[in-house]
Amino acid sequence: MNDYARRERQSLADLLLSEGPDAPTLCAGWTTRDLAAHLVIRERRPDAAAGMFVPALHAYGERVRLARAALPYPELIDQVRRPPVWSPVSNPLFDGLANTMEFFIHHEDVRRAAQRWEPRVLAAGHQAALWRSARLTSRLALRRLGVPGEVTATGFPPVRTGPAPQVRITGDAGELVLFFSGRQRAARVRIDGDPAVTERLRGAKLGF
Repeated sequence: MNDYARRERQSLADLLLSEGPDAPTLCAGWTTRDLAAHLVIRERRPDAAAGMFVPALHAYGERVRLARAALPYPELIDQVRRPPVWSPVSNPLFDGLANTMEFFIHHEDVRRAAQRWEPRVLAAGHQAALWRSARLTSRLALRRLGVPGEVTATGFPPVRTGPAPQVRITGDAGELVLFFSGRQRAARVRIDGDPAVTERLRGAKLGF
């Protein structure tokens, strides 16, 4: 079993601590403190985390998140760094599946909110783990939009939605993960095909 989720978690915790609580992120309206509180609630308060998916629980989830965000910042980051073993999303059985993509995305949310950044060079195994997630998210996104497309991660066979692609989207696996999670403007991918469809993809609300 790989430990990419664990590595991303520790690297993100280090970055959050070094950037401080008020640095920007790619998550609209969220500072680093807000993002850290989101991660802690996701793992430690399943009742409040449900607000991310159930509209009726959104206000409750936000109240719990804001209360957690009020903790002293070093304590908050320590909770990001050391997840509970009982958590549905961070226990040893599901950590890799639930968190490899999650922590990669949020690590980049902090890195790419800065004025100067470059994509990281990821190990082949890390790219493969991210591509396993991106294959699913790309298919779901293109089918939801009704766009026949072909998505190719560097070094991997392409995936298609529909027999006659209107667009072809290519890039490294990590960049495709970011693109299909709704970070299109920060993702370095190439889109070839119908200009109107390309523009629609770049402005669409992707991700969950």
